[in-house]
Amino acid sequence: MASKVSFTIDSPGSRGGSHTLSVVYERLGAGEPLLLLHGIGHHWQAWEPVLPVLAAERDVIAVDLPGFGMSPGLPDGVSYDLTTVVPALGALCEALGVEQPHVAGNSLGGLLALELGRAGLARSVTALAPAGFWTESERRYAFGTLLAMRRGARMMTLPMIDRLSRTAAGRAALTSTIYARPGRRSPEAVVAETLALREAAGFHQTLVAGRDVVFTHDVPGLPVTVGWGTRDRLLLRRQGVRAKHAIPGARLVRLPGCGHVPMNDDPALVARVILDGSR
Repeated sequence: MASKVSFTIDSPGSRGGSHTLSVVYERLGAGEPLLLLHGIGHHWQAWEPVLPVLAAERDVIAVDLPGFGMSPGLPDGVSYDLTTVVPALGALCEALGVEQPHVAGNSLGGLLALELGRAGLARSVTALAPAGFWTESERRYAFGTLLAMRRGARMMTLPMIDRLSRTAAGRAALTSTIYARPGRRSPEAVVAETLALREAAGFHQTLVAGRDVVFTHDVPGLPVTVGWGTRDRLLLRRQGVRAKHAIPGARLVRLPGCGHVPMNDDPALVARVILDGSR
């Protein structure tokens, strides 16, 4: 059962200085700590397909980012930009008694993982289809697709979502943008993540904060793995080549047959990539 922790941050972009945040997380396993960060509009359950394998070797902490899943949104006046969210994740780790965890993230979570590495708050980074390596046209395409997914989720009633989730065709209609193999996702998981997308308090402000984000920095001094699905329809795999140019020491891994959220499409492969990257 997921837990909640509260902690205080100082937000440089806000009007009020110190703020108390609450974050929902799932923690299981034993070993070196491993922090898991999901993408925009998703929740910690995105990692469920790989949790059993990861928890066999790591103390796994899968979080709902602020404003997503069951975590409340940031306080009024606090921006969802990297200068706020990255230190907040550092404060979260401190509140949980974790120092410099391994960090794995997907999409938005991948970008945050890389920024945690740059800030010296991670001992290794695995970024799966991380945001920020786009051209402007690729960013507009990705944001437009995300907005369309959000509008679709908000237009549907819960009975409609539930009905669609009960068939393979319906699950494909709801999730094929992010999964290459949507039929592998359970009906219950599809309903839950569609509702998470619909209800995400931080969705719009995160997109606004991401408009000018382009990751061009190296992440020196720690192991970095970048993985990209060959069937990613949201952030095209050529962006992985740009990631390799920006981070020359990174290991670039191809994820055959995987979409934008690869943990569902090939759990064994993704778990192996994360564990290899954190050794």
